[in-house]
Amino acid sequence: MAVLSYNEILPKKIINYNDAPYEVLSAHIFRMQKRKPVNQTRLRNMVTGSVLEISFHSNETISEAETDRMQSTYLYSNDKESWFAEEGNAKNRFSFPYEAVHDQVQWLQQNDAVEVLTYEEKPMTIKIPVKVELEVKDAPPAVKGNTVSGGTKLVELVTGAKVNAPLFINAGDIIRINTDSGEYTERVNKA
Repeated sequence: MAVLSYNEILPKKIINYNDAPYEVLSAHIFRMQKRKPVNQTRLRNMVTGSVLEISFHSNETISEAETDRMQSTYLYSNDKESWFAEEGNAKNRFSFPYEAVHDQVQWLQQNDAVEVLTYEEKPMTIKIPVKVELEVKDAPPAVKGNTVSGGTKLVELVTGAKVNAPLFINAGDIIRINTDSGEYTERVNKA
């Protein structure tokens, strides 16, 4: 278990705070006048999802949470839950509340591989690739001269997610999406 000083508490790190795993969402180190430096952080509890704002001072240390990674497969989602199975062990199935993982699940198709972060052998959250390639299911036709809206249109992907894409994108095209921002990045050629 690594011990982190105040300036090593950085975004995407997972720390033990009040005996619970917290993911660091943001960190900003600053100094006010003649005082010692402070790291102002936003932490998300990986069990409950609640977000806290905590300041760590230069004389404080905190332990990094011991997490493991498990390769899993996305199965399906219903109104309340998203289900996954451990890769190579289909009997080990588990779910997350749909609201907790909706931002990631909207970019997944059935049987896609995902990485699950575990804490004390319990699944906590999922990690998906930063960029995914998805097929466009529905795209309205581009109208000549329709650039008032910036030259984009709202297209629907096979997963049901909707994203703004350039006017030249049509149904059946495969496009690459940035899953962090939820934005179109490029069209992938069907070769």
